[in-house]
Amino acid sequence: MKNCYEMKLSDRKFGDLYLCFCGYADCSPLHSFGPAVRPNYIIHYILKGRGCYHISNTRYDLKAGQGFLIVPDIQTFYQADEKDPWSYLWIGFAGNNAEDYLRDLGLNSSQPVFSCSRGAELKLTILNMLKNNTSTISNQYLLESLLYSFFAILTKDIEIPSGKKESKENRYVRQAIEYIQNNYSNPLHISDIADYVCINRSYLYTLFQQNLGMSVQEYLTNFRLTRATELLVLTELSIEGVAMSCGYKDALVFSKMFKAQTGITPSSYRRNHRQEVKDSLIKNRDRLDELQTLL
Repeated sequence: MKNCYEMKLSDRKFGDLYLCFCGYADCSPLHSFGPAVRPNYIIHYILKGRGCYHISNTRYDLKAGQGFLIVPDIQTFYQADEKDPWSYLWIGFAGNNAEDYLRDLGLNSSQPVFSCSRGAELKLTILNMLKNNTSTISNQYLLESLLYSFFAILTKDIEIPSGKKESKENRYVRQAIEYIQNNYSNPLHISDIADYVCINRSYLYTLFQQNLGMSVQEYLTNFRLTRATELLVLTELSIEGVAMSCGYKDALVFSKMFKAQTGITPSSYRRNHRQEVKDSLIKNRDRLDELQTLL
């Protein structure tokens, strides 16, 4: 991604609803994230361009003025358009009442997409969050107020599209994805997945290619390695522990697969990723005021 600005928080002063992270980015053509399972709620809002969002077995083609919700513990994947890649902002949050606030917006895992015409206001709110990233008591209250402002802006103008009936083919893909989610940490063969959904391997391969643009094996590998990146950053598990947690009995095999996918070793990823957010904020802080003038 280019022109990417992100903030992550670790302090948890509030319980009902609290900010975990936020950001803004101009994406390169076909830039993607996932397949992944996230621990927090995340709302993305598209400022310009186009892209697609996959949640379980459903694909949504989205454009500027629309947004999508990521729900904790549910598999998702999203990708920028090749010819008109999107720029978007995002906000991650959690809390005891987070689900209730999302219900006010009409958003959930079954209805994760929306439209809103107040993109300039949402962008300004995110930029103000990014500009106040130091962990002072004052900024904690300010960020909390900006989080509620973000929700207030959405409630003024949000539109939820009507849902679509799930096809038999999509149901097969959804069931296969759910099986992968629940069993990725164990030894898993494609034949096991096909047997679970009661279709042959060839047909399952075709459905994955049609719906997700990748094979079942590619999806399984991407899921495991995406989960591994989260464990490397969010936990203190050893490399061997991360490998075992993601379905790899041999840590050496895991490390080779991880490097082939990311270009670096698991230990390097852990070290670099924990520092890169801080470095990026310091480097790009002066650009936030400039972005604000472009609203």
